[in-house]
Amino acid sequence: MIGRSRAAGRSPEVVLTELLRDQQERFTELDPGLPPAVMPPPGDVVVVGGHGDEAAGVVTHHSWPAGSAPLLWSAAEVTELHPVLGHAGRAGADALVTEWRARVPARTRAAADSAAVVTWPSRDVAAARAFLDHGLVPLAVLAVRPPGPPPPVADPDPALVLRPARDGDLEACVTLAMHEIAYSSLVGGSVLRPDAEAVKRAALRERQQRGEPIWVAERDGRLVGLLECGLTDATPGSWLAGLLPIGRWGYVNCASVLPGQRGRGVGHALVAAALPALQPPGVRGTYLYYNPPNPVSSVFWPRHGYRPLWTLWEVRPASALR
Repeated sequence: MIGRSRAAGRSPEVVLTELLRDQQERFTELDPGLPPAVMPPPGDVVVVGGHGDEAAGVVTHHSWPAGSAPLLWSAAEVTELHPVLGHAGRAGADALVTEWRARVPARTRAAADSAAVVTWPSRDVAAARAFLDHGLVPLAVLAVRPPGPPPPVADPDPALVLRPARDGDLEACVTLAMHEIAYSSLVGGSVLRPDAEAVKRAALRERQQRGEPIWVAERDGRLVGLLECGLTDATPGSWLAGLLPIGRWGYVNCASVLPGQRGRGVGHALVAAALPALQPPGVRGTYLYYNPPNPVSSVFWPRHGYRPLWTLWEVRPASALR
């Protein structure tokens, strides 16, 4: 389907392919850490502008069922724009979002638990201006860190015990994770849903059963900090390969410190303990998501060497897209 466009008889697929080459050039100029630009997933193809100044994209829609883990950080009804701007810049992004708004399904537009989402390179400030003008906010970033040692712990706390989580730690880990969700729901995209505790408990149990690293900090016999981690591969054709260069990556899924224990070096000690295992030989680096509006994580993670690569722009509900 072609939006307001003068594509001179060229098919939307041809326009997308041509613009993807330009987009690759643009990505290389923007940020050497970006992977090669990839074709968007199947969906509603949008082309705007005229020949020589076109922009394109694909609009997708998704519904998350009740009880699914993504509902801890996502709206239930999601419309998503996957731009292929080429070199169109702010004007192209503006026209594309305008067309996207007209294509949001009535079901999504009417849902209170809905969101409009676009993920775009963090350093493209021209597109950022267009997103802001349409009511989107930078609710999360995917941040990356090259391999290397963490900043040293300047004043180690001898009372703090750092260790992998054990089976008997599950309930304490759930409590810590719920503190993180509750905090993030105030400053990010997390949603404190009625079944959040049960969903998080199941996710943590499965992570333990898969042998993925979960680090905890213990003080006086009480767990005061949690760091859920893992290793994964960005393989050709995978969703992750659209965000990160091909190869092995460590990641941090959840970091949490109990209220009253924050600001005492617990998080720093956990990162220092966990990071070596997330950087086996040949790893490309580590990545994680944090919320720019979060006054804690937006300072903590850059101090530990993480910098934004992609920004997730979002507005809730989707009907608030301007």
